[in-house]
Amino acid sequence: MAASRTEPFGEGVPFGDPSWYGKFNSPYYTKSHVEFRARVRAFVEREIFPNVHEWDEKKSLPLELYRKTYEAGILPGVVGAPWAGGMGNDLSVPAPERFDYFHELIILDEFGRCGSGGVLWGLLEGVHIGLPPVLNFGSEALRRRVGLNVLRGEKTICLCITEPWAGSDVANIRCVAKRSADGTKYVVSGEKKWITNGIWADYFTVAVRTGGPGMGGISLLVVEKTMKGVETKRMDCMGVWASGTTFVTFDDVEVPAENLIGEENQARSILHWSSYDRGFKYVMHNFNHERWGFVVQANRFARVCYEEAFKYAHRRRTFGKKLIEHPVIRAKLADMARQIDATHAMMETITYQMCTMTREESAKALAGVTALAKVQATKVFEYCAREAAQIFGGASYTRGGVGEKVERLYRDVRAYAIPGGSEEIMMDLGIRQAMKEWESAQARL
Repeated sequence: MAASRTEPFGEGVPFGDPSWYGKFNSPYYTKSHVEFRARVRAFVEREIFPNVHEWDEKKSLPLELYRKTYEAGILPGVVGAPWAGGMGNDLSVPAPERFDYFHELIILDEFGRCGSGGVLWGLLEGVHIGLPPVLNFGSEALRRRVGLNVLRGEKTICLCITEPWAGSDVANIRCVAKRSADGTKYVVSGEKKWITNGIWADYFTVAVRTGGPGMGGISLLVVEKTMKGVETKRMDCMGVWASGTTFVTFDDVEVPAENLIGEENQARSILHWSSYDRGFKYVMHNFNHERWGFVVQANRFARVCYEEAFKYAHRRRTFGKKLIEHPVIRAKLADMARQIDATHAMMETITYQMCTMTREESAKALAGVTALAKVQATKVFEYCAREAAQIFGGASYTRGGVGEKVERLYRDVRAYAIPGGSEEIMMDLGIRQAMKEWESAQARL
């Protein structure tokens, strides 16, 4: 049963947490979600908060952190429902009762409170986007060999889709995998760019061209760091410093055929599940989950900007008044709060559909709306980062100190507005799907 109302949770900053943390009723959350939220927040405040600045400046995370996150019963929750991609019986940490996508939302949302896209990505994003294809479509042997190692925090994984010449236009990837004459292996050659976690990943979930041009010739392979011909080079980027952004080169890497995720295949359409199949279907199914995760993260980062600005405005004095006493500052905070909560409501609606639709239904029905939600969330994040920086003034221009979170998040904005499908591509996708649905409806009349 849903918990219609829960006890107040958090610091109580108005709009500083989702509405169900305070006095509002919600149809979505149960006692299980309430208990899980407390567990995740306690872990984040104990293990993450004290170290964020150090990890971000060092541009890396301690590898034992993955194991700690597993032992806290959190890491297996970022690969979608069911818990641990169905591998929960092989793990030593129990699943939350009736685990669903709202539990995963809580993980990403609570970790977002650290105010660092780099730390969040470095710890969770590689697993969140790199492992689901293996768990959802891989062979049982691959699921056990790769999946369990990553879920337990013993190994790390990354998703390799983007290339120097193919970002949102996934169908134009050039990384090639040629199958040997005896069919026992693939030889992979090509480059991948802007790969989160690539610098320290043990496994790479790689989109490769196994067939002809376009989306129909794409497959997914698991490439392993220990294989000869794999080279990684750290990239220095504007933001998300601790996420290990990487340029990856595959130079005639021999990959066993059993590392193929699912089957080689061809696909014809992004918009109709029935005409997806295999390789490209796997990529697009994963994108919906990835983009939904971006919505959760970006909106919490917007909320962090708002919360930091709200608290600072109550401390900082100018012209004989606290900042909060100036109407122009209150107007900025009001604009931030209304956009954040509106986006959160949109996000919860999508999450509910993810919980109640079949995988096939959600892949078809939610691609467009999730794409639009990603645009909404990243634009709100950008707006709030700017307005919070204006409220902080010069304090938001220096690394570290009172404006640290705002300064860092301002650098992270582009990492949400571009990766996972740029805003322009997402808006076009959302309307193209709406057009297809309209045309189908008209044809039935």
